[in-house]
Formats: sequence, structure tokens, C-alpha cells
Amino acid sequence: MTRTMRMRNGFLTALACVVALMSFQRAWEAHGQADRFSGRTISGTVYFVGGRAAGRSLPFTLMINRLTTPEEINQLNSALQSGGQDELLRVVSRMNAGRIQLGTGVGVPANVIIATPEGDRTKLTVVYERTLRFAELRYGTRSEDYRFGYAELYLGRGGDQGMLIPAAKIRLKDGNTWEVEDFGTFPARLMGLRVQGRGRGNAR
Repeated sequence: MTRTMRMRNGFLTALACVVALMSFQRAWEAHGQADRFSGRTISGTVYFVGGRAAGRSLPFTLMINRLTTPEEINQLNSALQSGGQDELLRVVSRMNAGRIQLGTGVGVPANVIIATPEGDRTKLTVVYERTLRFAELRYGTRSEDYRFGYAELYLGRGGDQGMLIPAAKIRLKDGNTWEVEDFGTFPARLMGLRVQGRGRGNAR
């Protein structure tokens, strides 16, 4: 992953560029190994670096029911190509791969969960439809355009950490790269990640 910083409309914007189709599909060539995460729960702590919650930490939980399939990944990429973020939201909202919780609430569906190998560790990419607050809808704030939550979890040797963008905008760049824009703050940090439960594939 590469990340650059830009000043836009007075906001410091963090951009995370994630190569999508080719790397995601290569991971599924070894599907039996990647699927060891299905049926497992990952817990840890999310620490907010900026924004209203700066300096605050909350429990983090990701419950994985299944991994997103190559066919679904193609649907996501096609949605971005044909209709941009609005079409992506429509497609994402029909998917359900698990559940993500920040704090002690019931959380929201983790619509997309993709596992890719990175050397001695595994990267989990999570995309979910975030819940818009009443004030955002009533007053039409700029944050209303940031319809997704986005997370990257790194598990294995030198991993067990990651980052979370609570309000993100997703674009397609150069045909096979997802450009993820944070709403004016640095991504939150995911720390002390632990994998629990028994997966349906190989043991970790």
C-alpha cells in the first residue's frame, strides 16, 4: 500500500492507494489457505489519531463469516468503472461477509472482507457501508459524501496491527487501483489484533 498526503479545501487528506483486482485474485488461487479466516473473530483496540475522537481508544472486533469471492471483487470493480462511488455503494450494500464493531455496540455488517498474502503475513481489507448520522443527512454536510468505512488488518509475523478509516470515499484509478480518501483526518490505528476461534480452513 502507498499513502500520500494532500491539502484539499483546508483539510489534511490521507490517501491510501490499494491495488485491487490482480492482487486480490491471486490470493484466491490459494483459497484453501486464505479461507482459514472464515468463521473466526479478530479483536483488538482502535486508537483515533485525529478528528472529534482524537486520543480516544475503543475495543475493535471483526467477525468473519466468509471471504469475498473473486466474482464479487469483479462486481465491485465494475461498479466503480460504470457508476463510481454511488454504484459501488449499491453493490456493496447487497454483500455481507461478517460484522465489524467499534466499541461495545452491535456494530454494522462488514460487507466486503478480502484476504491477500504479503510475505509472512496476511492482509485483510474490509469495506463496509457506514451509518450516516442524523445531522449529516439533515444539514447536508460534506461528510455525507464519504459513505464507506475502510480498514486494513495485517496478521502474522511482524503484523497484528492495521488502520481504520471511519469515513471514506472510494474511487477507481488506472483501471485496477482503488483510491481511498479519508475525510479530513489521519486513519485510526488498529493495535494488538488477535485471531480467535477455529476457522474452516487451515489453522493459523
